[in-house]
Amino acid sequence: MTLSLLFYIVSTLTIGSALLVVLNRNAVYSAVLLVFTFFNLSILYLLLEAYFLAVLEILIYAGAIMVLFLFVIMLLNVGRERVLPKMMSFQRAVSLFLLVIFFIGVSLFTIQGVQDLHQPAGSVSIGNVTAIGEALFSKYLFPFEIASILLLVALIGTVYLAKRKI
Repeated sequence: MTLSLLFYIVSTLTIGSALLVVLNRNAVYSAVLLVFTFFNLSILYLLLEAYFLAVLEILIYAGAIMVLFLFVIMLLNVGRERVLPKMMSFQRAVSLFLLVIFFIGVSLFTIQGVQDLHQPAGSVSIGNVTAIGEALFSKYLFPFEIASILLLVALIGTVYLAKRKI
């Protein structure tokens, strides 16, 4: 009972902080809230007994990636952006539509039950380092390399934008 209560508390904090990341107008506050979201996700990984993923979540995302994000935010000197009124109403309509679809999906899962989503206890290898390595370098090698190339291109684009303003 206590683990499920802890799961509900941490998941509520995770969803709340993720919403605040998106809704906050200050980029630095959003980055700090994103670090809090990453820490909450690592707690959820701990509850799933995926200890390796929990440590990687803190070291890679909350550490290295967020340092990169804060570097970009401070290098570009991101301030408050002005949004056109037409685009703002379109964005609000699309976000409201997606929010309604999300809550319909969650309510359908709640009504029908989620027993089909659970895996049997014998086949769980979520936090196993060997299973993650084999999956990354066999089945998911191409998406892994594409993600690394996208991060490299984003970094080069950031440096280019920063040098253009200097």
